[in-house]
Amino acid sequence: MLRGPLLARWDRKATPFLFIAPFFAVFVVFGAFPLVYTAWVSLHDWDLLAGDQGGFGLANYAELFTDGRFYNALFNTTSIFLLAAIPEFFLALGIAALLNRPLRAATWWRTGVLLPNVVSVVAVGLVFAQLYSRDYGVVNEVLGWFGIDPISFQARKWSSHLAIATMVMWRWTGYNSLIYLAAMQAVPQDLYEAAALDGASRWRSFWSVTVPGIRPTIAFTAVAGTVNGLQLFAEPQLFDATGSSGTGGNDRQFQTLTMYLYEKGFGKFDAGYAAALSWVMFVFCVLFAFFNYRLVRRFVSAP
Repeated sequence: MLRGPLLARWDRKATPFLFIAPFFAVFVVFGAFPLVYTAWVSLHDWDLLAGDQGGFGLANYAELFTDGRFYNALFNTTSIFLLAAIPEFFLALGIAALLNRPLRAATWWRTGVLLPNVVSVVAVGLVFAQLYSRDYGVVNEVLGWFGIDPISFQARKWSSHLAIATMVMWRWTGYNSLIYLAAMQAVPQDLYEAAALDGASRWRSFWSVTVPGIRPTIAFTAVAGTVNGLQLFAEPQLFDATGSSGTGGNDRQFQTLTMYLYEKGFGKFDAGYAAALSWVMFVFCVLFAFFNYRLVRRFVSAP
């Protein structure tokens, strides 16, 4: 007699876990296990092809924190990230605000801003490398109209960082603007009407109603953008006119952390050092994302 109620109770409790079990199974195999295994490799002298070469300890981390090339890559990564992320944040907000207004062919405009993101990153890298070419680039051609001598963007640290940052902005600004647009359309219209009755201008309503209303979305994009930005690889790798394998120019002027990891792990087959670098990057991403999350929440908090 009790079999039916007991079975129904077990079904209610167990069925949700069965539905989410595939996710956790995939996460354990492709997420948790590689994370733990990478930590184990980082504590050994590990060759990518030959495997464990013996030894156990923090030698890879000690070498990493005394490696000048690591700090150079860390500076380059942070510099490019900040040059791209700060303007991208405000541009995405502005584009989303424009798209949120009544427009003719609104769907076409909204689709258009997403096109840079769906274009292959290889194509983007090749096009921008040509745009910033010293001898035949369009950017130097325009600068020449104002009497500015051609700039070798790949050869200098500041110019290469700026060029790569524009590539990142071009790819991701439209994507983030559509995320902000979706959040803006969920802000209650009553708030705008109340602000209008109080005499608030459109600009004031945007910063006092719209931005605080989409605060969770801005925080999400800040965290996601931080993680993606600090793992930057494809754009600087394709921007490298020297064709080197992950060095980021002849003087490593735009080598990022991920490029340095690639060089050590797949160029020199030092998997132990590369694993240690990946864990340091992981911690750095977590700290930077948390800082950005707190900063964004404070910046867009309601007055």
